[in-house]
Formats: sequence, C-alpha cells, structure tokens
Amino acid sequence: MQARTVQTRTIRMSFIEEGKGPVVLLCHGFPETSHAWRHQIPALADAGFRAIAPDMRGYGLTECPPSADEYSVFHIVGDMVALLDSLDVPTAILVGSDWGATVAWQAALMRPDRFRGIVAMSVPMMGQPPVPPTRIFPRTDEAELYTLYFQEAGVAEAELERDIGQTLRKILFAASAEAGPRGTGEQTPNPFGMVSRQHGLLGPLPDRRPSWLTDVDLDAYTSAFATTGFRGGLNYYRNLDCNWQLQAALAGVAIEIPALFMIGERDPGLAIPGMKEIIDAMPNLVPQLMEKIIVPGSGHWLPQERPDLVNEVLIRFAGHV
Repeated sequence: MQARTVQTRTIRMSFIEEGKGPVVLLCHGFPETSHAWRHQIPALADAGFRAIAPDMRGYGLTECPPSADEYSVFHIVGDMVALLDSLDVPTAILVGSDWGATVAWQAALMRPDRFRGIVAMSVPMMGQPPVPPTRIFPRTDEAELYTLYFQEAGVAEAELERDIGQTLRKILFAASAEAGPRGTGEQTPNPFGMVSRQHGLLGPLPDRRPSWLTDVDLDAYTSAFATTGFRGGLNYYRNLDCNWQLQAALAGVAIEIPALFMIGERDPGLAIPGMKEIIDAMPNLVPQLMEKIIVPGSGHWLPQERPDLVNEVLIRFAGHV
C-alpha cells in the first residue's frame, strides 16, 4: 500500500492506495482513519481494482479546517469529488462505513455522474425527518444521547483526549460484537447509547481492545488522534442540523444508482426503535438496492470485525456495477 498526500481544490488530503483498474473509494467513520480499510485495500487490489482510502476531512494526515461549519456533508462529498478530480478519475464506486455511509448515500444523491455504485455499512438511507435531528434525540436531566453530548465545542474533546488510548479501546470495544447483543430499545452501557451526565461518555466500560484490533492497529489510531485530537471528527456531528437544512433541496429524490447495504446484527444502531422498519423501507428511497445484508455475530465495525466477508461482498458488488 502506498501513502500519498495531494492538494485538491478543497483541502489537502492524505490517502492510502493500491492496485490498478476501476476505482473503489473507501470512506471511514468515527473514530477511525484510513487504517480502518487495511484488510480491504490489498484484497481489492488483488481482485483487479484500484482501492483508495482517504483520511477524511479532520482526520489523520488530512487537513483539519478550524471552523465547525466546514464539516457539512456537502463539504465532505465535495472532498471526494475533488479527490477524484485531482487523480484524474472520472467515476468510482464509493464504499462507506459509519459516517462514511452517510457520505456515500449523499454522494449518490448529489453526484450520480461520478459515483456509479455505493456500498453503505451500518447507517441506512433515511428520508428527511420533519424536524432537525437534535430535536428528535432524547435528553433528560440524567442522560442524553451521545450525539447531543457532542454538540458543545470543547466538552467531548476534553474527555476523549484525556487518555486517547483508553478512549479508543472503550469506544471500539463498546460498539463491537464483543460487547454483547442489543435488544430493540435497549440502552446499552456504551458511548453509542445514552450518556450519563454523572459518568460522561466513557463511564463504566471495559477498558480493553476488541480481539480483532491488534496492538499495532491501536497504536496507529492512537498516534493519529494524538496528532489531530477529536475535534475534526466531532464536527461532523455538530453539522447534523445544518445538514438537515441543506438536504431539504434533495428531499424526496430517489437514489438511482446500484447500492448495497450491510449492518452487523449486534450493531447498536439496530437497537434504535424503528431502525428495522427504516431498513425495510429503503427500497422506496433506493430503487436499485441490490442487497440488504445483516451480518450474524458482528457489531458496528464490519470492515475490521468481518474483513473476509466484507471483501467478498465488495468484490462481488464492484464486479457487477
């Protein structure tokens, strides 16, 4: 794998790439970097594709704009188009996990001329809600959803950056299959459920890395966030309401390119009330949805927890679009 940095027309972007052939663009989520795709890049290259995995805006060696309002989904999709332009790539398949999945869905809506197919993991395509997202999520005197906890600049950063290694161990473990099954509506004691106002985000969680994450992998993530901090990644969440306003122009538009959706059966997202109904209704918004795959025994981090299956699905999908 080759690491490169290029100055695009939007930001300076770092990425890892390998292979020759049709481009597969891999977009990571929070709290990750391009390292999240370490298992997919060589597999795609061996299968005859050019795999490109950027550090997303605000992460790793990619530029971190200082203002929170520079992290809307329109900025991020613009980064992906600008990266393709800088590499003289006319079209690509876009694969995204977590926040990268949101980027994939929105890229399909905005630029179907540049992305001929998408694979989204963990976050389904959803219609625009009637009110801004921060008015939907629960908040009480005792607890609030983590996305609301992330809204005030400096608060979550102070907690997450106190011990970066511990933060990453706890978050990556908590949303993985190893944290156990989730029932519908169950508020699991992890950062991806309700945040206790008394204990903060990381509260009473096991301080150990999941088995699929090696010490070398953890060191790679820890080094990256020691350099950048968490503010860039948290700024994605601080644009939830802004995204809602901007996406009003796209409300009701169907995605007209081939797509595939994957989620782990132990992903905390599946425990959100109504999530299974949202997933079942996706064909109304994505008429060319080729597959919906619920992966047994997996959690939120599919590319890392189930790399062999993810590689097989990506190669099969990329070979048909």
